[in-house]
Amino acid sequence: MVFKGTLLIDFRDGRTVEVKEGEIIIIPKGVEHRPRTNGEIVFNLLFEPKATLHTGTSESEMTVKKLDWI
Repeated sequence: MVFKGTLLIDFRDGRTVEVKEGEIIIIPKGVEHRPRTNGEIVFNLLFEPKATLHTGTSESEMTVKKLDWI
C-alpha cells in the first residue's frame, strides 16, 4: 500500500508495474519481484506473513532469527 510517491515493481518477465499513492498491489506467493523507486522517497506499508524470511535463504549479520511482536 503506497501512502506517498510511486513504487515501481519489476517482475522476472520484464514487466514493471507502477503503484501510485492510494493504490495496493498483491503479488502471489512465489512470484519473483523487485520493489524500487525512481529516486524519490516513497512511503509504503508492506504486508507479509510472519514466516516470510526477510533475507531469503541466505544468512548474514542482517538476518533476524527472533521476531519482535508489535
